[in-house]
Amino acid sequence: MTDSSPVLGEERAAVADACRRLGAEGLLIGTAGNVSVRVEDRVAITATGAVLAELTPDQVTVVDLDGEIVAGGLLPTSELDLHLGVYRRYGTAAVVHTHAPMATALSLVLDELPCIHYQLLALGGTVRVAPYATFGTPDLAESVLTALEGRSAALMANHGAVTHAPTLAKAVEHALLLEWACGVYQRAAALGQPRVLDEQQQIAVIEAALARNYGTTQSADSADSAPSAQEGNR
Repeated sequence: MTDSSPVLGEERAAVADACRRLGAEGLLIGTAGNVSVRVEDRVAITATGAVLAELTPDQVTVVDLDGEIVAGGLLPTSELDLHLGVYRRYGTAAVVHTHAPMATALSLVLDELPCIHYQLLALGGTVRVAPYATFGTPDLAESVLTALEGRSAALMANHGAVTHAPTLAKAVEHALLLEWACGVYQRAAALGQPRVLDEQQQIAVIEAALARNYGTTQSADSADSAPSAQEGNR
C-alpha cells in the first residue's frame, strides 16, 4: 500500500511528535517502545523497527480495530495486539508503551509500585506489575490488560511500562509521571522503607483536589470572591 492516503494525517504527525518527545526525555531508546492514538475505528500506530526518537509521520501506520492496515507502507509494531486490546476493553484514545529505565528497573523487583506520592492518584493509585510474557504475544497483552483494570498505567515485568488516556498528550504525560514516580521510589528505597499513603490519605487528597480545582490555572479574581474556609464552615 502506498503512503499517499491522507487517513489520520494529523494523528500520524502527532504520534511522531510524541515519540520524538519521549525519546528526548529518555523514555524511548532505539526501536524499543510504541505509541498509538485512536480515532473512532482507526488507530495510528508506530511501525515496527522504526527509530522512535527520529520518527516521521510516514513511519506511522493506520490500522482498523481488527489490525488490518488502512494506510501506510510499513508493518505496525509487534505490540499491536496490546494496543488494540486496551482500546477494546477500556475505550481509551491513546496508548504509550516504553522501556523507560526507572520503570523497567522497578518491574524487575516489585509486584506493584505503591502510592508513595499523591500525584500517582492521576494514574489510579498503586501501579500493578503485569507478569512477564514474551513481547508481542496474546499472553502479554492479556496480562497487561488485567493489570490496567481501574488504572491508567501498569508496569510490565522485566519489560517496561504502558499508559493510556483520553488524549495522546495525556498518555505521554502519564508516561512521564510514571517514570518520575519510579525514580522517586528507587531513591527513597535506597535510603530506607518508603512510606505509603493509606486509603484515608488518598481520599483526602482527592477531596482537596476537587475543592481547589487542582491542576488548572485559576483567576485571582475568583479566589478573592470565593468564601473563606472559615466562612464556609459557618
